[in-house]
Amino acid sequence: MTQIPKGANVAVPSQVLQVAVAWQVVPGAPEVDVSALLLDGGGRVRGDTDLVFYNQVDHPSGAVRHLGKSAPGAPGSTAADWLWLDLARVEPGIDRIAVVASADGGAFGQVPALDVRVTDVTGAPVAYFPIGDATTETAFVFGEFYRCAGGWRFRAVGQGYASGLAGLATDFGVVVEAPPPPIPGPGYVTPAPAYGSPAAPSYGFPAAPPALPVPSYGSPAASAYGSPTVPAAPSAPFAPPSPAAPVADVADVDPFSSSFRPSVHQGRGKETVRCDPSLPPGWALLEIESYHSISTTIESCDAYGRAEDFLLMAYEDDVRARTVALVPRGRPLTLRVDADTPWTLRVLPLTHARRFDSHIEGLAHDLVVYDGPPGVLDFFHHGESNFTVHHHTPPREPEYDAEDQDMLVNEIGEVRVSAPVSGPGLLRISGDGPWKCAVRR
Repeated sequence: MTQIPKGANVAVPSQVLQVAVAWQVVPGAPEVDVSALLLDGGGRVRGDTDLVFYNQVDHPSGAVRHLGKSAPGAPGSTAADWLWLDLARVEPGIDRIAVVASADGGAFGQVPALDVRVTDVTGAPVAYFPIGDATTETAFVFGEFYRCAGGWRFRAVGQGYASGLAGLATDFGVVVEAPPPPIPGPGYVTPAPAYGSPAAPSYGFPAAPPALPVPSYGSPAASAYGSPTVPAAPSAPFAPPSPAAPVADVADVDPFSSSFRPSVHQGRGKETVRCDPSLPPGWALLEIESYHSISTTIESCDAYGRAEDFLLMAYEDDVRARTVALVPRGRPLTLRVDADTPWTLRVLPLTHARRFDSHIEGLAHDLVVYDGPPGVLDFFHHGESNFTVHHHTPPREPEYDAEDQDMLVNEIGEVRVSAPVSGPGLLRISGDGPWKCAVRR
């Protein structure tokens, strides 16, 4: 691996890369949260969507994604927070991509063995920059990718900030606003503050997201159609994950916290996606993107590969949607994806889903985790077509049932409706416009 000192730079391939900010796990150290800032020629973001972090995990261009953290290990082991970059897809108006991080609950001087690593899609090393001079900083610019002579280079920056991610982001032009006022209606609670525009969708709590496991090092596994899974951690000095214990039954699994390696599948038209057979039984979050298609659908398949149930039906021109699939026992998850234009499907653990217990809002099709107690949900939908909400819960009789589903809402157009919810579970929300949901207890 090419180790570079502070201020130096190295050429990187204009392709898909993985970036890991890594550190050593020690008791009492602050949480490290990594972000990416996409900057124009003036060194500023063009808008709040040019900040990619745990609460806004995808850039609209598809060029940058926040993958999440490795699973927490024992003291002395190595943890990491990951970014995925496709430099070939970076828009012409973007000249630099800054890799930054904040320390929650302390300063970077309390985080030992801090470094940033860049690898390609096979896990081959590209660049390595150790940080040895952190002290009282609560935010850090670790490095930046920048255009040079028709290609890309990576520069080791190592610049600290004492004002946290909010101060760092403001310096680069991100508007950090106060939380929006509560939505009118009975029982609404003021939502928690978050970075960025209140109009931007929030992909989780403002607190740090649940940790993800570090996938194994080496060539990425290929899907049935050759699309690689999202590559990740180099084997050294990162500690490999412990082998997962075999899972005998869905009833033995906590469906809200099971972890597995995220994967990405790409195709065009109608294709069958056969997911990794090692996915644990239980729920998996599905994210799909397609543009300029008449319709986009995802169906689950039975053991013979025949389409079984619709998981998503979207009729918008541009689709960025989330839904849920149930990984069956004893066989791989198989999906039928259909769109008129090229599509990208991601299969993720539920730790990537947004969570709430009082208030949430979104656009069109989404899958959210409701963490609250029994109550009444108030829904507002601003659209013209069908608006549905399904409530998924773990099985009451695991021996016979894979999961339980209740349809809470099935309305058309502008909707203001209330529905009882029995307790924690998944809300699969589908519409053609913006929606809001709050709990009235």
